[in-house]
Amino acid sequence: MESEILVAGMFLCFAFFLFLGVPVAWVLGGTAVLFAGVGYLSDIYLDTFTGLDFLTLGIAVNRIFKIMDNWILVALPMFIFMGLMLDESGIAKRMMSSMQDLFGKLHGGLAITVTCIGVILAASTGIIGASVVLLGLLSLQPMLKQGYSKYLALGTVASAGTLGVLIPPSIMLVIMADQMVLSVGDLFMAAVFPGLLLGGLYVAYIIGYGLLFPAKVPLSEDRRQLSLRVLWSVAKAVLPALILIFTVLGSIFAGIATPTEASGVGAFGATILAVAYGRFNLKVLHEVLKATFNTSAFIFAIFIGATLFSLVLRELGGDEIIEEMITGLPFGPYGIVAAILFFIFLLGFFLDWVEITLIILPLVGPVVEGLGLGIDGMGVLDKPDLIWFIMLVAITLQTSFLTPPVGFALFYMKGICPPEITTRDIYRGIIPFVILQIIGLTIVALFPMIAIWLPALTY
Repeated sequence: MESEILVAGMFLCFAFFLFLGVPVAWVLGGTAVLFAGVGYLSDIYLDTFTGLDFLTLGIAVNRIFKIMDNWILVALPMFIFMGLMLDESGIAKRMMSSMQDLFGKLHGGLAITVTCIGVILAASTGIIGASVVLLGLLSLQPMLKQGYSKYLALGTVASAGTLGVLIPPSIMLVIMADQMVLSVGDLFMAAVFPGLLLGGLYVAYIIGYGLLFPAKVPLSEDRRQLSLRVLWSVAKAVLPALILIFTVLGSIFAGIATPTEASGVGAFGATILAVAYGRFNLKVLHEVLKATFNTSAFIFAIFIGATLFSLVLRELGGDEIIEEMITGLPFGPYGIVAAILFFIFLLGFFLDWVEITLIILPLVGPVVEGLGLGIDGMGVLDKPDLIWFIMLVAITLQTSFLTPPVGFALFYMKGICPPEITTRDIYRGIIPFVILQIIGLTIVALFPMIAIWLPALTY
């Protein structure tokens, strides 16, 4: 009983300080230290048997060194550098100016262009903030000026910019692979078709919107007719990014390079593109390195705090308590998975994906693996149930970027919107795309081979 009270107290303390605005890394680490002391004192004065004392924090030192010694996590700063350098190269602007001609004679063509570029940026950068800001700066004003519905324009930019959280090389998938002791390459391959599915749903919605409400997505009057010259212009703009994507992901999928090695190739390739486009100089290098260090430090600080938090929680028996709560749900195996996803969806309204990935996923992952879901791994995948579940979690977490009050894509959008665009407008604009993400989640849940087929085929 004492353990249940302490575990509940840990989560309540975590939530309390988080809502006070304390940085999450400090909340995680501070709560762990506090409850290590609480457990120690309760054993002395309340005659409990938590087995928790300050030596627990000594064990955490070894775990922190293990984080810093993990070669898989070296890929994180390299992929971050790759994405930021690609943004500096101006490649997205080139694609935007050329690809509009492909869809210029289709109602909603500019929004379709934004979505397609969002897919390409997702597969080449994976930096959500940079993608949302870049797409917004390049396309939001032209869409509004062309007479687009502001709700469709806002929703398109925000949703297309968040595809990088799922489409590889996603830094979220790197962290998930590390936490679940899975191959990064397996998760990258498993995420390809779910990511393209979401992009396809966005495009289908925009086309349908254009057919139903053509006046809200008028045609552009200054677009060139589709011709071989236009196709060549698009190819010149898109090919450099596609070559870099296939070099990085292809080397991983083919087993030629590890994700860490491929991330180095990607960082070098992005730098070469910046040099080729004349956008590389010492100032750009300094800004990209500074942003890379800041982002990496933010993630690794949360890593350290989450390591302390999860260690103390496990010493208190928190993982057993949570496992009993989950398996005790009267829903059956797939109902339990649905309940977990719904809980993660709700957490996404208040927590960032990093905290959910590092705190919640290690607690629920082993439970799901033990449910015996029976997902077909085609005789070659070791943990198909877990791979499928992680894809569902990744799609669910993508919605956390779009759901208020802590949807980071919404903050990025507000920062680049014209003054007449209100926060309420942004919230209204993302509603259809959140529904589309839930539809995509349902499709992958009902048809697991969408996630399993590519990694299984590769093996």
